[in-house]
Amino acid sequence: QVQLVESGGGLVQAGGSLRLSCAASGSIFSINLMGWYRQAPGNQRELVARVISGFNPTYADSVKGRFTISRDNAKNTVYLQMNSLKPEDTAVYYCAADVSFQSAADKRFRYWGQGTQVTVSS
Repeated sequence: QVQLVESGGGLVQAGGSLRLSCAASGSIFSINLMGWYRQAPGNQRELVARVISGFNPTYADSVKGRFTISRDNAKNTVYLQMNSLKPEDTAVYYCAADVSFQSAADKRFRYWGQGTQVTVSS
């Protein structure tokens, strides 16, 4: 019904940059929240950054000043520009979207991407 397709992960040296993209497709009426979460081995999934329609983006303290989230509403796409990467940023990064459908415009459903691996070497 709704698919989130991520791209842009990979292997990079510490101090380097990567840009993640996530495109949502399907019978979407509107998208309220789009964001990025990450999960490292042995850890819980944690919020990295999110942007809610009409509000400023929010970031985890650990990425403030290094990561920038942006959104293209016309393309239902969210981006995460990651600069000054550190080994501790290594994780699987997941895109999330809170989607509404025309048949139930007042309800939102959370969808997740399949995840993309980001590995930062020291």
